[in-house]
Amino acid sequence: MDVLRTPEVALVTGATQGLGLALVEGLARHLSTQDTVYLTGRDAGRVAQAVEALPAGGAEVRGEVLDVAEPGAAARLATRLAERHGGVDIVFGNAVMRVGPDDDPRAVVRAYAEVNNFGTTRLLRAFAPLLRDGGRFLVVASSFGTLRHLAPVLHDRFDALSSLDEVDHQVAAWRDAVEDGSARAGDWPGFVNIPSKIGQVAAVRALAAQRRDDDLARGILLAAVCPGMMNTPTSALWWDVSTAPSPAEAAKALLDLVFQPADPAHYGELVRYGEVLPWR
Repeated sequence: MDVLRTPEVALVTGATQGLGLALVEGLARHLSTQDTVYLTGRDAGRVAQAVEALPAGGAEVRGEVLDVAEPGAAARLATRLAERHGGVDIVFGNAVMRVGPDDDPRAVVRAYAEVNNFGTTRLLRAFAPLLRDGGRFLVVASSFGTLRHLAPVLHDRFDALSSLDEVDHQVAAWRDAVEDGSARAGDWPGFVNIPSKIGQVAAVRALAAQRRDDDLARGILLAAVCPGMMNTPTSALWWDVSTAPSPAEAAKALLDLVFQPADPAHYGELVRYGEVLPWR
């Protein structure tokens, strides 16, 4: 006797290009025609173009406009998907504002934190409650998101935070210090990516501390993930990435965390190529 299967629902933010688009394509290829993958981005035209360009077959790919920097946007989309599907199974938080070496941190940090950090905590608040049994919620961060990249005097800012509100408070304090020029005197690194990525991982850790027992009992994985160095135009502004993997190649290790059995050791941690990167 066949067992009826609940169609699965996946969501990827920042999905109109690069790693996000590769994750959508990989999810659609692995899932079945019963399932739905939501490709999201902030520009409706680019979302439509990205959906149209994807190869046919596998799960249905649907486009949705989602600007994670807009305070109510994630919650509104979560409500729509809950009404349509009753829940979600896979979420990749991949939306990112990129910066280059010539950008003045004081000029860009407010928008940068709004997308990368407050966008992440909004997504966590909106979609984590919708995760079904066996679900995956993976926030794309980087290996910079560990305390060893921060001066020891600043570790307490992000260590052992107990709520997403506390994480937002610390991120806002860092953002304001960059804007008013006091960050350098306060031992903050000049590269804004470092505190931002640490804030993303801290957000995952804070929410995981609240949800751990229930999530592990239900087979849910909540984690931050590092895709490693990729050959993208933005990375090429900073480093020589000519021999680095493509976004499609980098996506494979992240998709393994979705389709392989959940490892409890990964829960609430930063994972790169299947291995946990120590927080401290």
